[in-house]
Parts: sequence; structure tokens; C-alpha cells
Amino acid sequence: MEGDTFSGLGNGTQLDSKVLQTFQKNFVQVQNILDQNRLLISEINQNHESKIPDNLSRNVGLIRELNNNIRRVADLYADLSSSYTKSMEASSEGDSSGALKSDGKAGLKRSRPG
Repeated sequence: MEGDTFSGLGNGTQLDSKVLQTFQKNFVQVQNILDQNRLLISEINQNHESKIPDNLSRNVGLIRELNNNIRRVADLYADLSSSYTKSMEASSEGDSSGALKSDGKAGLKRSRPG
């Protein structure tokens, strides 16, 4: 994938592999946090159902951790959005053809350098 570019995202935009690697890294981080949240929610539910005082008090910390994780996911998505916008702006400066398919939708084409 090194050196690959993706074009045709609305206006002939090209995203280089570095940008795609950044997106992939962030999506992997998000998925890992969401997996951790699933485990936290399960433990919180078990503690709640047990009605054991120590377990219920442990839930306070688990819920805080869950809230922090949700905040981190939101921040990662905001970073992704910002990175995507910047990459689109940077690439549109080089190509302003605005070519779309006849149906008005952008085509996603993968091209390799010759």
C-alpha cells in the first residue's frame, strides 16, 4: 500500500498512504476503546445486579472510566474529522476539477504510481 493514492473523492482528491495510515490508526484506537467499554458495561451491570456494597461502590470508578473513554472516542472522532478536512482542503488546492460521476456521486478509485 506504500505509495498508493486514492482519488475520485468528489473532486479528484488524492489521499496518500500516510493520511490513510493515520485514519486506520485512529479507527483501531476507537475500536479498542469501544471493546474496553463493552467489558466495563458488562462488569458494571454484574456489580449492579449483585447488590453487594463493595461492588456497587466499585461501579463509581468504573463509570468514571467509561465516561473518560467515551470522551476519548469523541476526541478521536473530532481529530479524524479535522484531519480529513485538512487533507481534503490540501488536495483540492492542487485539483479543482470538481469531477463527479454522472449520478452526482464521487467515485472511489485506487491508483498506483507507474
